[in-house]
Amino acid sequence: MGNTVAATFDAIVIGSGISGGWAAMELCKKGLKTLLLERGRNVEHITDYGTANLNPWDFKFRLNKTDKEIQANPLRSQYADESNKHFFASDVDHPYVQEKPFSWVRGYQIGGRSLTWGRQCYRLSDLDFEANLKEGIAVDWPLRYKEIAPWYDYVEKFIGVSGRAEGLAHLPDGHFLPPMELNCIENHLADSIRKSDQNRLLTIARVANLTKNLDGRQPCKNRNLCSRGCPYGAYFSSNSSTIPAAFETGNLTLRPYAIVSEILYDSKSQKAIGVRIVDTLTGESFEYYARIIFVNASTIATTGLLLNSTSTRFPNGLGNDSGELGHNLMDHHSSAGAYGTHEQFQDRYYKGRRPCGFIIPRFRNLMPNSGLNFLRGYNIHGDGERQEWQNSMEANGFGESFKKHITTPGPWTVWMAAWGECLPYKDNTVSLHATKKDKWGLPQIVIDFSFKDNEHKMMDDAMDTSQEMLLAAGFKGVNSFNYRKPGGATVHEMGTCRMGRDPKNSVLNGNNQLHAVNNVFITDGSCMTSSASQNPSLTYMALTARACDFAVKELKKGNI
Repeated sequence: MGNTVAATFDAIVIGSGISGGWAAMELCKKGLKTLLLERGRNVEHITDYGTANLNPWDFKFRLNKTDKEIQANPLRSQYADESNKHFFASDVDHPYVQEKPFSWVRGYQIGGRSLTWGRQCYRLSDLDFEANLKEGIAVDWPLRYKEIAPWYDYVEKFIGVSGRAEGLAHLPDGHFLPPMELNCIENHLADSIRKSDQNRLLTIARVANLTKNLDGRQPCKNRNLCSRGCPYGAYFSSNSSTIPAAFETGNLTLRPYAIVSEILYDSKSQKAIGVRIVDTLTGESFEYYARIIFVNASTIATTGLLLNSTSTRFPNGLGNDSGELGHNLMDHHSSAGAYGTHEQFQDRYYKGRRPCGFIIPRFRNLMPNSGLNFLRGYNIHGDGERQEWQNSMEANGFGESFKKHITTPGPWTVWMAAWGECLPYKDNTVSLHATKKDKWGLPQIVIDFSFKDNEHKMMDDAMDTSQEMLLAAGFKGVNSFNYRKPGGATVHEMGTCRMGRDPKNSVLNGNNQLHAVNNVFITDGSCMTSSASQNPSLTYMALTARACDFAVKELKKGNI
């Protein structure tokens, strides 16, 4: 861990998760002395993955969640157990206000949620970048696919993405490592879908799990214990990749236990000059200064920080001339789909625990005038597997026959659900509470979010199409479902500090700069102008690398 040896740097990066790690690495590689601030504790790669190689019986409660944990941390307990809860923020220590139910899942440590993310990596296309303009929704994206495509290339080559090229215009191919393999039931479903509808395709997920060595990182061992931290570096994280690369330059200073309470603005220069932090261990306040600032605290925290950074020039939050800061919060819905069982292939099984499933890329509203009652579309994620002993836990019996019964694999099953686009609505908001404070004296975040008619119609369609595809492939006991999960549950929160072409209706320009403060850049999920339907982290990384390149060039020109 680097020691803070000076109060002034070339650059400050706030947040060490997926986009913050990338910002730190890129700025350091370009020669800037960079301070990386993280509100949580330090986590050293490999050293601090204490549960990575433990068996279920090595844990006190055998990975079961206690009533005490569920009651104290109702949100964290939905996503974490004994093996990984140390990588998820405590509900008790980090409260927020929900005007409507919203799951704000956070990881407060070096690496942030890059230690626990789902690793799915998909490019956006011009179908996504042009949708707002063509449909008259919100504002137009200030860039198109051709401008970000080289940065997708750059990021994929560094992080390592396994996948299969499929030649789809609306889900562009990238630089892939060899794909993981579909199992027999997934191949059967893929064949059935291909025969039934040429516009639909089932393929293996594209994931940042290595299938061969890359820059000292080892291939995935198919353990599917990713959220405990990977000692092999087999999946991409800030801890395994970008932060070590930043340290190698000699330009990185890492400062954990540092909540940024305010970005400091100088009215004379019309620039941000630094940040004020609160040390989470001592409660002391410190100030650090830099020529450029990258804000990558994650969507909601980033917007909360900007709202709390007020001045005579910006009484409603830094850079908030448009009034759009805090509006247009989005999250993918992932509640609706179907499952079923199949009677064939009883003589087949699979090896290991593949850390990803399959994807059926978007097939709705690819062309104008599709005749559907909703806009945009969804990808279907799923996986096929055989039922295991857990499905026999209620069985009666004892002795040899009982043991044989519960150790014999059950039928093949497929579960699949839609990850669907959420439109940007101005009344889905993030704000600061007027009186409620956290333990460090900062205003609590208030989240007011709901899915609306377009999303619910899309969920209904996803239930129908999922059920239809399973039935056509000969599955039995097919049932559709809608879990009706609240916003935030997909952990893809986006928007609230959107990019746009016009300072009157957006917060950031096409280079991820604040329109009104050109030495502040924001490249985490808050910058998104629309959500598309693809998992968004690859886009955050590409936008970050692109913005860093632009920022350093502008710095050298003396423009910022």
